[in-house]
Amino acid sequence: MAAVSPTRMRTIIEAWADRTRELSALPGIEQVFCFENRGKEIGVTLPHPHGQVYAFPFVTPRTQAMQRQAAAHHARTGRNLHRDILDAERKAGVRVVLETEHWTAYVPAASRWPVEVHLAPNRDVLDLPQLDDAERDDLATAYLELLRRLDKFFVGPDGEQIPLPYISGWHQAVVGEGRELGRLHLQVFSVLRAPGKLKYLAGVESGMAAWISDTTPERIAARLQEVAR
Repeated sequence: MAAVSPTRMRTIIEAWADRTRELSALPGIEQVFCFENRGKEIGVTLPHPHGQVYAFPFVTPRTQAMQRQAAAHHARTGRNLHRDILDAERKAGVRVVLETEHWTAYVPAASRWPVEVHLAPNRDVLDLPQLDDAERDDLATAYLELLRRLDKFFVGPDGEQIPLPYISGWHQAVVGEGRELGRLHLQVFSVLRAPGKLKYLAGVESGMAAWISDTTPERIAARLQEVAR
């Protein structure tokens, strides 16, 4: 995907927005998920760039958990949890890896995966169809720049860049109840923790969903800032 032109990326963004809008209007659909997989380590069998769009007749467990936290935060503060997270990351600055007129990319403070980046619009937007033309134009270049940096993150013994296996997925507001609690953002993450080494879930992770990392979000962010040069 990182090799496509900004013009082609803009077309892909239009497809994401179009499919989200049309699928969300179907009876019984509760959530639309646009995503991309890359790399045999992720389980991809087709090597060319490709993505998928799922329209769920239910709200997925991951989104349900996010909704519960967002509802509790709103009840406590009256504010949107995802907006407050973005504002906190921008204020801290240390984990921000990319800023444009309309978008901010950062390594979340509570990263779960060895390499993980979130890309969020600076304006409050619920889903892809709500992005205006300027935000879509900006996204086409910001996303490609983010992917370019991720492909430079790991370097092999011979000095060659290692294409990063990743999953890239859009978190959008649900279609029905609780929609106002959502906020559009992209999550890109990889199971590669070092060249030739995958992140396997240990007992505490598989058994209790208590995640452990052998690095820090600040180190991941510093590397993504470094490769921008």
